[in-house]
Amino acid sequence: MAADEIHRRHKFSAWRARFQGEVSEGTLDGEKVIVLKPATFMNESGRSVGEAARFYKIPADDIVVIYDELDLPPGKLRMKSGGGHGGHNGLKSIDAHLGSTVGRQYRKMRIGIGHPGRKELVNGHVLHDFAKADQDWLRPLLQSIADNTGLLAKCDDSSFMNRIHLATQADGPAAEKPSQPRAKKTEPQSPSGARTTEPKRGPLAESLKRLFGGRDK
Repeated sequence: MAADEIHRRHKFSAWRARFQGEVSEGTLDGEKVIVLKPATFMNESGRSVGEAARFYKIPADDIVVIYDELDLPPGKLRMKSGGGHGGHNGLKSIDAHLGSTVGRQYRKMRIGIGHPGRKELVNGHVLHDFAKADQDWLRPLLQSIADNTGLLAKCDDSSFMNRIHLATQADGPAAEKPSQPRAKKTEPQSPSGARTTEPKRGPLAESLKRLFGGRDK
C-alpha cells in the first residue's frame, strides 16, 4: 500500500512485470528510483529483490524494504539500517538472496500494525485487509510516507522519520490540562463518620459553658 501511494503521488511509470514482480520507475527529488512489488509469496520475496538489485547494481544502502511490524503499535513507523531479520520470513529471504553481491545492510521501513494479542491470531491479522476503523491512522500515514519519501532517496532516514512523526500527530492544539477541582468545605466528622456540626451558641449557652467548665448541658 505504501509503494502504491508513492507510485501514485509521484506519477511513476506504469507498472510492468519484471524481476518476478511489478516494477515502476520515477524520480524523487532528482534521484532516479525504482519501486518493486514482489509477486512471489512473501517468504520468497528475496528472489525478486535480489534479481533486481543485481541487474541494476544497486548498493545495499540504497535499498529500502517496506514491511509490516507486529511489535510496533498501529501507525508507528521506524527506520533501521542493517540488523537481523527478527524472525520475519520475508526479511530472511531477502538476506539469503542479496548475499555478498550487495551485502545485507539494506534499510528497513517498519510500519506498525500492532499485535492481535494471541499467537494463534497472528496469521489472520497480517493476511486480512485492514478494518474500516484502521483508516483513521492508515491513510494519513501512507500519505505522509509518500509526501516525504524524497528524503529516503537522499538517504536522510532520520529526517524522514521525524517528518512522519510530526505529520501523524493528532491535529489541533494540545489538549488543555483539566482544571483542578475546587476544594469544598466539609463539615467535621466524628471517627464513626457522623457529622458533628456544633449548634450556634447564644448568651445563655456561653454562661452555662463557663459555669460547668466547658461542658454543654
